[in-house]
Amino acid sequence: MNAHDLSGSTADLAVVHYGDGEFVVLKPGRYVVCAVSGVKVPLEALRYWSAPLQEAYAGPAESLARWQATNR
Repeated sequence: MNAHDLSGSTADLAVVHYGDGEFVVLKPGRYVVCAVSGVKVPLEALRYWSAPLQEAYAGPAESLARWQATNR
């Protein structure tokens, strides 16, 4: 096991700025946390986020749920 194999470490939490169509990693890490479900999303799997809300989502269902909640 090495430092990259430790699970649950907050040191692995990335800080990200979400833009329109891209994101910038401000503090390196392995994952971000979904704002809706709390699921850890590996940076390489991150496909859904909100630039205005600066939130990451685990998938399309979470993204849609947040959009529906904020656009009523």
